[in-house]
Amino acid sequence: MFHAYRSLFSAPGTTSFVLAGMLARLPLSMTGIGLITMLSQQRGAYTLAGAVAACFALSIAVLAPRISALVDRHGQGKVLPIAAGISSSAMFALLACAHWEGPDWLLLLLAALVGSLPSMPAMFRARWTVLYRGTPQLQTAYALEAVLDDLSFIVGPPLSVGLSMVLFPEAGPMAAAMLLIVGVSLFAMQRRTEPPVNPGIAHIRQKALLRQPVVRTLALFMLAQGIIVGTIDVASVAFATHQGQPAMASVVLSFYALGSCVMGLVFGVMRLKMPLNRQIVWVGASVAITAIPLLLASNLTALTLAVLLAGITFGPTITVAMGLVEQQVAAQRLTEGMTWLLTGLAMGVALGAAAAGWVIDHWGPQASFVVALIAGAAMWAWGIQTGRLAGAKTESIAQALP
Repeated sequence: MFHAYRSLFSAPGTTSFVLAGMLARLPLSMTGIGLITMLSQQRGAYTLAGAVAACFALSIAVLAPRISALVDRHGQGKVLPIAAGISSSAMFALLACAHWEGPDWLLLLLAALVGSLPSMPAMFRARWTVLYRGTPQLQTAYALEAVLDDLSFIVGPPLSVGLSMVLFPEAGPMAAAMLLIVGVSLFAMQRRTEPPVNPGIAHIRQKALLRQPVVRTLALFMLAQGIIVGTIDVASVAFATHQGQPAMASVVLSFYALGSCVMGLVFGVMRLKMPLNRQIVWVGASVAITAIPLLLASNLTALTLAVLLAGITFGPTITVAMGLVEQQVAAQRLTEGMTWLLTGLAMGVALGAAAAGWVIDHWGPQASFVVALIAGAAMWAWGIQTGRLAGAKTESIAQALP
């Protein structure tokens, strides 16, 4: 198994962009939950914190795909530093506004500007696709990225929360902004593996990629997955605090990372004969089913086991979704297509955290896992719909061939 992953790095420059990506991918997962943690500490409630995080998430949904479309047209080296600079500057302004008790409307406006951070996981996958398109190694590369995404979306939120709780409220979001500057700068310097730009599309007006039914349903599919992750992040912290052991929240979340990473690595070297449009249905079903034990957990041990079970489904889910969008989207728009999925995931994390925080304020930590259960059911439904659409498109292409 490890040989398959080691062989990915035989291509020159791969090690450098992956190492730079370890830093550059963290801010996407740290920012939303960091803003919630900071503002809930400063204001003593989750309502405004959730609104700011939701504004950030919605801004990502609007801006990230457009930034990725610019990357497809003009190149990563030109676009990424500008987008990262705008996002990090807005974050520092937001931190100052929050610290000196600025008006709520300004917090919301600045959160929207923070949403200009680029979707770095899509940038990494675009580089792997150029290197290994049409080979079995591409699935392995996507699985590796899924594992690294797991680490960022699971290590990042606890890191952000921990910094804000241990140091000062602004520490988590501040660390995210600094990691964005450093990580994107190092990544943009790796020109050897940067995907080539097709000058022929730079001046062509193209239809919005989200109008494609498969891309739209996949984005909703990943949105539901993100809601589950965001719910687990916030609910685990509140659950552990309610049990009188707040430090155990990081232990609970680490088991999510453990299950996701192990299964993601195993899935990456599997060569399933089942087509991706059928795999997406099964991974959606597995996520929905594993959301049930979260609601039934009555103590930290049970919650840890339930979170471990839920984490097992995360890695394969991203791998299958990315493989499907690579099949369905034109090569010159692949970065944008992947960004829609990752935007859905990131938006879901923030919305899930906000929804879970609202439920916690009204009904307590355990009840907040209802949000994850509802999202799991929606994810299964979107997986079925995505499988039907992708299967129909594949059949129509096959019939059109001579």
